[in-house]
Amino acid sequence: MRYELVVMLIAVLAVLASSAVSATDGLACYFGSWANYRHGNGFFNASEHLDTDLCDHIIYTFVGIDPETGKVRILDEYLNIGNQDEYTGLRGFLNFTDLKKKNPNLRTSLAIGGWNQCSLNYSIVSNDPTKRRNLIESAVSLLQEYNFDGFDLDWEYPSQRDGNPVDLENFNTLIREFREEFDKHGYYLSAAVGASNQAADLSYHVPSLSKYLDRIFVMAYDLHGSWDGVTGIHAPLYGTNAYDNMANETLASLYVDNCIRGWLNRGADPEKIGLGMPTYGKSFDLSDPNNHEIAAPAQSYGGISGAYTGEVGMMGYNEYCESKETKDWTEVWDGEQIGIYAYTGRNWIGLDNEKSLCIKAKYAKDLKLGTTMIWSVETDDFRGICGPTKNPLISAIKDGLSANPTLC
Repeated sequence: MRYELVVMLIAVLAVLASSAVSATDGLACYFGSWANYRHGNGFFNASEHLDTDLCDHIIYTFVGIDPETGKVRILDEYLNIGNQDEYTGLRGFLNFTDLKKKNPNLRTSLAIGGWNQCSLNYSIVSNDPTKRRNLIESAVSLLQEYNFDGFDLDWEYPSQRDGNPVDLENFNTLIREFREEFDKHGYYLSAAVGASNQAADLSYHVPSLSKYLDRIFVMAYDLHGSWDGVTGIHAPLYGTNAYDNMANETLASLYVDNCIRGWLNRGADPEKIGLGMPTYGKSFDLSDPNNHEIAAPAQSYGGISGAYTGEVGMMGYNEYCESKETKDWTEVWDGEQIGIYAYTGRNWIGLDNEKSLCIKAKYAKDLKLGTTMIWSVETDDFRGICGPTKNPLISAIKDGLSANPTLC
């Protein structure tokens, strides 16, 4: 009897241990430091506006790379390492890592790269053993000096955008060498990666990323945009037959579930995956304002820009929700793809709302992915201007990860 009881207890403990390991663990939040320079309601200072109770892992963007030496290059010294200033929140690095005083369990990382840095310099550095060593050593020095817990590699993308076919293998070597050095210091190593099946094949040896990285943040957004020539929700959870008659056959395959399952099928450890979700929408200029469905013809140059971000073809959720006070948007819930789109005149935007992000978070939990991620904190409604609470999108993700979600 005692033997049977012991066996039963061991089995129960094993199940509980397995469940604990595979549970989706919180939310990683990227912070675009340039939001310090935005005007009016768009101004975002991490010390003042970043909610450390909602974000479990925060990532400061971006530093760059010196192709001559391979060392990390600080792109905005005035903002990142200057003296305290009431408006800009200078000493950005230290102010950011000081947020751990509010939440001792908070993880802070420094990200290198980003879309604007392209690929060429990273390709050059990763192909040179000395420069790779310089990159790693300079990263360690920065983490030590400014009290970061980890480093995030946001090379967009190996073997693409002026990269080289050898980038795939060189990126493997780079993350292995980072891992070997970071293990000496206990630092966390993550990477933001392209979501699509094509990106996974061109840029990464997926099992190696699972081996060497603590987290693989799959950027499951920007899947559609004005470059398609037709409207589309840019981070749809599921596909739609609206693209079936398009000449571009890949459009129909670009949805979150297909991307995530593509990564898993290529050997990614689900516990290493962080499902990326956007707090912004992609905007379009309709060719015909009377044709405003999914896959409606649109101009290739992009749509309306936000009042604070000022980027053609993109609006933060905060900008969209504020614009509803002055523009007569018609908003449509797309239950097939899981997301919303809205239109007014020639303006069209596709984005996520609280319900869709709650559903996506639950999806991540159901697949037992390691974590969730957002790009980025400063385009949520962080001031609570459009509703009763601040950060409604981030809060919706946390709700979706809870035992009893209320928003989905």
